[in-house]
Amino acid sequence: MTDAQQVQQQAALSLERLWPRLEITFRDEADVAPADWRALEMRLRHEWERLFGLLLGLYGGHYDFFYHLEELLRAAARSWFARPTWLKQLDARREAAPAWFQSQQMVGGMCYVDLFAGTLQGLRDRLPSFKKLGLTYLHLMPLFESPEGKSDGGYAVSSYRRLNPKLGTIEELAELACELQEQGISLVLDFVFNHTSDEHEWARRAQAGDHEYERFYFLFPDRRIPDTYERTLREIFPTVRRGSFSWREDIHRWVWTTFNSFQWDLNYANPAVFRAMAQEMLFIANIGVEVLRLDAVAFIWKRMGTSCENQPEAHQIIQAFHCLARIAAPALLFKSEAIVHPDDVVSYISPRECQISYNPLLMALLWESLATGEVKLLAHSMRRRFRLPQGTAWVNYLRSHDDIGWTFDDNDARWKWIDPSGHRTFLNQFYMGRFPGSFARGVPFQENPDTGDARISGTLASLAGLELAIQSGDEQQMELAMRRIQMLYSIILSIGGIPLIYLGDEVGTLNDYAFASDPDKADDSRWVHRPQADWAWRGKVEHDLNSPHGQVFAQLVRLIALRKQQPAISDSETAFVETGNGHLFGYVRHGAGQRLFVVASFSPHPQEMDANLLRVYGVGYRFTDLITGQTHTAEQPLRLEPYQCVWLEPSSLPKVTGEPSEWGTSYPSEMLTEEQDRKIPRFPSV
Repeated sequence: MTDAQQVQQQAALSLERLWPRLEITFRDEADVAPADWRALEMRLRHEWERLFGLLLGLYGGHYDFFYHLEELLRAAARSWFARPTWLKQLDARREAAPAWFQSQQMVGGMCYVDLFAGTLQGLRDRLPSFKKLGLTYLHLMPLFESPEGKSDGGYAVSSYRRLNPKLGTIEELAELACELQEQGISLVLDFVFNHTSDEHEWARRAQAGDHEYERFYFLFPDRRIPDTYERTLREIFPTVRRGSFSWREDIHRWVWTTFNSFQWDLNYANPAVFRAMAQEMLFIANIGVEVLRLDAVAFIWKRMGTSCENQPEAHQIIQAFHCLARIAAPALLFKSEAIVHPDDVVSYISPRECQISYNPLLMALLWESLATGEVKLLAHSMRRRFRLPQGTAWVNYLRSHDDIGWTFDDNDARWKWIDPSGHRTFLNQFYMGRFPGSFARGVPFQENPDTGDARISGTLASLAGLELAIQSGDEQQMELAMRRIQMLYSIILSIGGIPLIYLGDEVGTLNDYAFASDPDKADDSRWVHRPQADWAWRGKVEHDLNSPHGQVFAQLVRLIALRKQQPAISDSETAFVETGNGHLFGYVRHGAGQRLFVVASFSPHPQEMDANLLRVYGVGYRFTDLITGQTHTAEQPLRLEPYQCVWLEPSSLPKVTGEPSEWGTSYPSEMLTEEQDRKIPRFPSV
C-alpha cells in the first residue's frame, strides 16, 4: 500500500468515526436547517481527504491530534450554521461561477478607512465615488483593534473580533460588507496571521505564565537557541533594530519578533495555534469578507538551519485553511502577500492555496522600464514569470500602501547584461530624484548610507513626474507626466488579472510631506504617500479638465469603462511578444471571440514598430486603437507617440457588440457627457 493509499484509508476511517459525533452535536441545527446540514456534509466529504492529509502531515505526531481535528470540525460546523443567509446565497453563486474573479469586470481599489473617509460610516457615504470610478473590489487596510502607538499601521492585531473603535464596530463592518455586495463590490481585508500584538489576549496569557499560551509563541530564557536561529535568518528592518528576537524584561524571556518587538510570531508547529487562528479566519469570513489578503505568508513556519522563509509547511498551513474555507465559507478567496523572490511568489499561487496574488515583479519592472526607457528586463521577466496556474489571477498594481522594492531576479538581469546590484542603486537614485534628468520625486525608505540599499516611497503622480512638472510650471513636462500615468494604467488594466488602484492615485495625488512633522510618523517615509483625503479639493478637480488632476481622473474612468467591455481581458493567457524595438512593450490577449494587441512605449520620444510584426501579432491589416478610436494599418509601421499605449483590435474580426455591462458604462452618466469625453486629451503629440 502506498503512502497516499494509506492516508486515504486513514481519512475515510477517521471520518466514519467522527461524523456520528458531529451529528449528535449539531442535531438541533440539522433539524432546523436540513438543507444547510446537507450542504455542510457534501462540502466536508469533498474536502475531507485533502484536509486530513494536510493536518496529519503537520500535526499527526502530536498526542492530541484527533482532539484538535474534531474541534476543528466542530468550529467549521458552528461557523457554517452562524453564516448569514446572504453569504450562503453568495457561496452558491460563487460555486456556480468559480472564475468570477478573473472577469474583466474586476477593478480594485484600496485605502485606509480613517485616511479616506474617517469612519466606516463615512466610507459608506463614499460608495457613489466607488461606483463612479468603476470599482468592483475594495481592499480596506487593517482596521482590527491594535495598540495605539504600537500598531504597525494596524498589522499588530490585539483582537480579530473587535475593530479600532475610532473606525467603527464589527456590526457596522458587516453592514458595509452587505451593502458593498449589493452594489457589486467585493470586500477585501487583511488576515494578519503570522503574528499578533503583544497585547492580544493570547500574548497576555503567555506573559501571565499560562503554559498553554506560552506555547502559542516562541519564548526562550536565554540566547542559546535564538543565536542558533539567527545564524541563518535575514534581518527584515535592519535600520530599525537588529535581529529577530526581542528581550522582554517583564517576563525575562527572549521572544521571536520577526518584524517589530511588539509583534510576537505565532508557533504554528502547535496545532492549538492553527485551530485558534482558523476560528478567527472563519469569524472574519462571516462578516462578509470575500477575499483575505494573507499577510507575511513566507514567515509562518520556523525551521532551524534555514532562513525560516517559504518552508513547505507554510504552504500546507495555507492549503489547510483553504480546505476549511471551502467547507464553511466557500465564497472566500485567499490573496497572497509575499515580497520575496519571484519564484517564491509564484509558489503560493494555486486554486488550492492562494487563488490570487499581488504581482510585485510587474510593479517593480514597470517603474524600472520607466526609469531606463527600455523594456528588455520587463519583457524578458514577463515571458518567463507571468503565467499562472489555471483558476488563478494576478493582482496588478502600480503601488500600494507600502514602499517599492526592486524584486526582480538577479539572473534575469544578468541575462540582459544588467548588473543587478548596480541597477538597483541606479533605480533608487533615479526615483529619489538624485539622478541627472530624473522626473521622479520619491523619498527613500530605510536607506542604508553604508550600502546604498533603500526602498522607495511616493505617490504614483509624484513618482511619474507630475509633482516636478507642477512645481516647475513646465507644460511639456506636465503632458509627459500625464502620459506616463495613463500608459501605466493602460497596462495594468489590459494585461489580465485584477488591476488595483491605491485610492488617491486616481486623481493624481502628490506626496504629502506633512508626515515629517508628526512624531508618530516622522520615522516612516511611507506616510508621504498615505495622505488624508481632501474631499473638498477632490470635488473641485474631478470635473475640472483644465486641471492635471481632473485629466488623470477622467482618463482613468474612461479606461476602466473601456476595460470592462473587452472580453479578451477576461480569463485567458497573456502572450508577450518581441516588438523589435527596445522601447516598446507588447502582448496579446485573446479570448471570447476577441483579440487585443497591446503595445506600450516607455520612451519620451516617438517610436515605431515594424509593419510586418503588427500584421503577425495583430492577425490582420487594419486595426482600431480602442483608446483613441484611431485606425492603424499594417501597410506601414505602427507609430507611437511618447509614452503612448494602444489597445489594437483587428477590424477584420467580428466586432464585439452588446449593451455595456451593468458594472460599468462607456460614458458614466454621473461623471462625463460625451462632449466632456471628447475634451479629454488623447495626447496625439508633444
